Amino acid sequence: MTNKSHEADVAFIKALAELLRENDLTELQVKRDYGEDDSLNVRVSRAAPVAAPVQVQVPAAAPVAAAPVAAPAPAAAPAATDEDPAKHPGAVTSPMVGTVYLQPEPGSPSFIKVGQQVSEGETLLIVEAMKTMNHIHAPKAGTVKRILVEDGAAVEFGTPLVIVE
Repeated sequence: MTNKSHEADVAFIKALAELLRENDLTELQVKRDYGEDDSLNVRVSRAAPVAAPVQVQVPAAAPVAAAPVAAPAPAAAPAATDEDPAKHPGAVTSPMVGTVYLQPEPGSPSFIKVGQQVSEGETLLIVEAMKTMNHIHAPKAGTVKRILVEDGAAVEFGTPLVIVE
């Protein structure tokens, strides 16, 4: 009976993955309750589409708004840096796949704000992976220039989270 349940779960997960691909979704999460003490939690996600739109759409809005105000030459230099925050020398990237939390618990103040001075080793945010809260620390002292993720966002390994200069 356990083997049949396992095979049914595998078929269910494959069907979810197919739905994800057919509908061009980036993530799908489902909980199935089989009984009082028996359930199945499944989260299926696609990494490439999640990272690309977040990195491309957010910077695309900033240069458009900044272009009329600033001279063309200064606007071009930051745009090159904004297009790929992972290449920025002060980028702090995610060491794992998980969910980002900008505050220690709901309703409390965020760990960091743009413009805030941080010291080396100070907690910048939390990445939850497999119900474990992993504190992401500042690799160096400096100023938080940009926060590249939203609270509760799913991130992949290597996703730029924060820029500290």
